[in-house]
Amino acid sequence: MSILAEKIAKNVRYYGRAWVRALRGGWWDLRHYPAQRPVFIVGCSRAGTTLVYKTFSLADELGSLQRETHDFWNELHPLAEQHWQSHALEARHACSRDRDAVTRYFYAYTGRRRFVDKNNQNGLCVPYLYALYPDACFIFVKRSPADNINSLIEGWGKPEEFATWSEPLPAKVAIEGGRYTRWCFFLPPGWRDYVDASVAEVSAFQYRTMNEAILAAREGVPEAQWTEVFYEDLVRDPVAGFRRAFAAVDVAFTPALERHCAQVLGEPYNAFSAIRLDKWRDGRNRRRIEGVLPAVAEVARAMGYPDEALSA
Repeated sequence: MSILAEKIAKNVRYYGRAWVRALRGGWWDLRHYPAQRPVFIVGCSRAGTTLVYKTFSLADELGSLQRETHDFWNELHPLAEQHWQSHALEARHACSRDRDAVTRYFYAYTGRRRFVDKNNQNGLCVPYLYALYPDACFIFVKRSPADNINSLIEGWGKPEEFATWSEPLPAKVAIEGGRYTRWCFFLPPGWRDYVDASVAEVSAFQYRTMNEAILAAREGVPEAQWTEVFYEDLVRDPVAGFRRAFAAVDVAFTPALERHCAQVLGEPYNAFSAIRLDKWRDGRNRRRIEGVLPAVAEVARAMGYPDEALSA
């Protein structure tokens, strides 16, 4: 195919998708289809939420944008309107306008009334999401503190990927003595106290606050709509781990999905290196992580991790 023909074909596909979205959006405006039991993947950044999201996105019965949606959600409740306090949203922020905007958006893009969604900030917004969709299912992805913090530290070195939203942040960020100047991942309440901390301290703070928020929100969601997944279980046996997760939210675990899960670790999504457990022990961040593990011990135990996960 010539370069010109390839450009024409690309434009046709692009405008074709836009036309389909506009058609679906117009149809939704006429019919106002309600969403049906959306699935929200929550967890700390770098906990394995992308692995879970991308796998659920392959399910035929779920609509998926196949990408993070933080820009869309932030447009509904801009950080500036929250005075840059946090990405956290409570039930009081939910309204019918938001529900219609979200439902229409996912229907226009996917054509499905049941969808799966994930972004770095959703774990701070469970009460809001549940107020929007009282029939929603939540999948809480948990990762052992040392490995999760290790990955957060590495992620702070990639602001072009994890700090695209924080350019207007009204504070000077000088993490690790100024080595990191753009805030990454998400804003928990109290973030201003850490703008000049070490990167290990900030990462431990993010791990603690995100998981504490999710655990607190869990109390307000019916047990049948709440599922918890240990990242380590998915690494040890991805087929069994995903089969349980799919069953928990009533999504068919098809033979095609089983085949995908059998080889999913060989082609990891957005991993910094090959997937394995206890990476931190032989990595460059070990000493820094050992110094902050006491700060996350309580929340890690509440998540179900034994004391062995908190020791060197």
